[in-house]
Amino acid sequence: MADLPDDFNPFEHLQRTYISEFNRRVNRYFNDVQGNGDLSGPRPSLKLACLMTDNDNDAMMTMRHDLFFDVIGYGRKNLAVVYGEKFASAPPVAGHPQLFLHFSQDGAAVPEGEPLIEHEKSCRLMKFSCTSDGVQPAITKPDMVAIANEIKTLFLDAKKGITYTTGNKSASYTDPENGFPKGNYLLVNSKADATNIYSKMCNAIDVPYKGDSHVIVNDPDKASTTTATAGKSTILGKQVQNRRYRPTAILRFRYAYISLGNLVKPIFLIDTTLRNQSLVEWL
Repeated sequence: MADLPDDFNPFEHLQRTYISEFNRRVNRYFNDVQGNGDLSGPRPSLKLACLMTDNDNDAMMTMRHDLFFDVIGYGRKNLAVVYGEKFASAPPVAGHPQLFLHFSQDGAAVPEGEPLIEHEKSCRLMKFSCTSDGVQPAITKPDMVAIANEIKTLFLDAKKGITYTTGNKSASYTDPENGFPKGNYLLVNSKADATNIYSKMCNAIDVPYKGDSHVIVNDPDKASTTTATAGKSTILGKQVQNRRYRPTAILRFRYAYISLGNLVKPIFLIDTTLRNQSLVEWL
């Protein structure tokens, strides 16, 4: 190991090394900001606040470190993201019957040359099991008839399916214990439509609806597009119509069915399209 010079100051060496390494990471994180940052916007201002200088005292260095690593969150960079609570987990949904509600456009409302817009929303029937060897009682035909009659009351009006407006917003309602696990969502044009559908679903399967505050709506920057605004792309010298992005459309309830897994066919509770035999009469 080489001898250190007589005037070597370990504190100054540590401070210079620390500032150099710290600022290198700040510059890399804010590589979209020119220079040392300024007060022209949020990110330039943050970079200016994070960068350490030779004139900083210990308190300022500590504050800059905490701002960058803890408040902005650089210290959590590249760590695995863990969803949910640390000491709790959602109940498994496998083995529980799954209720599906299907919605689609009226045929007359479909623009020429565009496909029919269809959406499905599902939830799990956590009070029941698909088979007789499950943890919960196996679902029976009378159980399904009861759910079908609830859907008939809630999702049909004058013997026609109720409607809601789909759009570019994604709305989620999470209640794993009652059959609404994380990760699913409904495309809507307003939160009111989402709360209406989710509350009716809860009523149909006889579980409590936890309130509109539990419906989380994500409103993307990108607006819905139509055939005209979606534009066209040129592929192999030919113009091809781009797909619409989450178009706005009125969707009507068409049918509901229960899936008991892939060993048996789905059981249709109500089907206003008359393509499948309904479990209950609705006409």
